[in-house]
Amino acid sequence: MMPGSDVLAALARALGVPESYLLGQNDLTLESVEFRKNLITSRKEEASIKASVLSEVERYLEIEDFVGVGSASWSRPQGSPYRVEELADAELAAGRLRSAWNLGSDSIPDLTEFLEERGIKVIPLKLGERISGLMCLAHRSKGADVPIVIVNQEDTGERQRFTLAHELAHHVLQAPEGARGEKLAHRFASAFLMPAETLWREVGKHRESISLGELLELKILFKTSIQAIAYRLKDLEIIDAPTMKRLYEEFVRRGWRKPPYAEPGAIPPEKPERFRRLCYRAVSEGAISESKCAELLGLSVRELNRRL
Repeated sequence: MMPGSDVLAALARALGVPESYLLGQNDLTLESVEFRKNLITSRKEEASIKASVLSEVERYLEIEDFVGVGSASWSRPQGSPYRVEELADAELAAGRLRSAWNLGSDSIPDLTEFLEERGIKVIPLKLGERISGLMCLAHRSKGADVPIVIVNQEDTGERQRFTLAHELAHHVLQAPEGARGEKLAHRFASAFLMPAETLWREVGKHRESISLGELLELKILFKTSIQAIAYRLKDLEIIDAPTMKRLYEEFVRRGWRKPPYAEPGAIPPEKPERFRRLCYRAVSEGAISESKCAELLGLSVRELNRRL
């Protein structure tokens, strides 16, 4: 029995999803949804986030069907999933992935675009202060599973990039579950974004001290937070524990250790451009109407016409 319009609207508001999502008739499901459980306060919150993710993925796959391009193909990088048990394994895995993807040791200019080109869909959503991101697989009865990474659209660009690399780890690593697996994914992300060779070249292999000005320059280079860079320097033993302690105390004093993590030199969030490009292409080719395009992009028809 189909619920009435008032009931449907109330359900949509409670879950924080469009009414159209609740009326969906496709066979799309989410699998291997990875939450950091200590950050989810209730089943309702988890259900709401999953529903929002499913709605966004549904829109993405729908526009691919309209245009007839299919999802960008995801194929596991050579040698993956990389088995990791220790932190050193995570370092090696990050290097192996960079090698498999021919990245060398340079900083990645746009990680979002890079991952989407390799078949991982990146979707920004409002997740609240406690959740940085999550990963999952979108499954349909026809077609291959599609890996998805969700980032918190309210985070700064540097935090989003680290989340992307962290969630990427869950796609390419074979690691223990729980807190240990999270720690290994964290180390992988740090090594993937900030290769040791590049840091050694920029700051040397051992430093008695390092200034906030230098850390800010490294932030601009790697597009990661000053705090993530400092911990990476400690992991590589470029700085020692007492130096890290002094830096940590300075971060606390400046208020960088708590929301809104207001470090200087904020990096603008990267924008997943592929979905928008597909929408523009579909309306230009007459595959969808302007109103449908506006709906998919969450815009008014007037705003869509202005952008077109």
